[in-house]
Amino acid sequence: MSACDFSVFDTGPWLPGGPERLGPARHVPTMLGYEEELLLHWLGAEWVRGEGAVVDLGPFAGGSTARLAEGLRASGRRVEIHAYDRFGADDRLKRTMLYPAGIAPFEGRDILPAFKMLLADWMDGITLHRGDLREAGWTGEPIEVLVVDASKSTETLDAIARVFYPALRPGSVVVQCGALHWREPWVMAQMVLLRDWLVPLAHVHDTTMVFGCTASLTAAALEQARTDTLSDAALAAILKSGRAWYEAFGLSDRLEDALAAIDRAPGVREAWKMVPPA
Repeated sequence: MSACDFSVFDTGPWLPGGPERLGPARHVPTMLGYEEELLLHWLGAEWVRGEGAVVDLGPFAGGSTARLAEGLRASGRRVEIHAYDRFGADDRLKRTMLYPAGIAPFEGRDILPAFKMLLADWMDGITLHRGDLREAGWTGEPIEVLVVDASKSTETLDAIARVFYPALRPGSVVVQCGALHWREPWVMAQMVLLRDWLVPLAHVHDTTMVFGCTASLTAAALEQARTDTLSDAALAAILKSGRAWYEAFGLSDRLEDALAAIDRAPGVREAWKMVPPA
């Protein structure tokens, strides 16, 4: 995979155009913000060159996968998308997300049949991987675009980095959907630790940041970027060392939110256990 000029990300080229640009993908339910939807479609349509795979971690019912797939269809390139998830949902999510999209009510948590139904138009280019990301594997094939919406614990975050990051090449793009979420301060900390290999390109919507790969990641780099063993003080110090990144995107308040979240939940490394502001 050849190195790429990332300067195009400075202008937000995914923004022009209305929802019609998403085609039938706009009808697949998603928790993504509108700008994130447009970004994923643009990455498939304009950024992917067919030199590696597209990997989507944590797509839920397939909203992100559909936007990527529709973008790839618009590009005319045949690129496989690999979607990883447990493919499960509780009754509330089924009621609010799936049934309004035309999925008939069903018992149990299994949403894999719903995923396949909602993405029927694109399934010939999608490979599904069901299971816990902490136990996931990868073929070693280069990855052009990696979408991560599954870093809900440091253990999972480190597993994702260990398995998928070695497949990144100069020019690859990583979309970190939880980079700025106060419940997941470890995501940005890891990206700061990997700043010699991954650089911030854009802030997209609420908590999402886009990063570009400038050099292939070594085993030593990934080892030094582990977050699961970091103390609270170390985690906070790493985030503070990345203050310039936050300031460059006008996001200094997000740094303070992350630091406050660490203080509120000492030793916690799972998003659902983090303590919200009073």
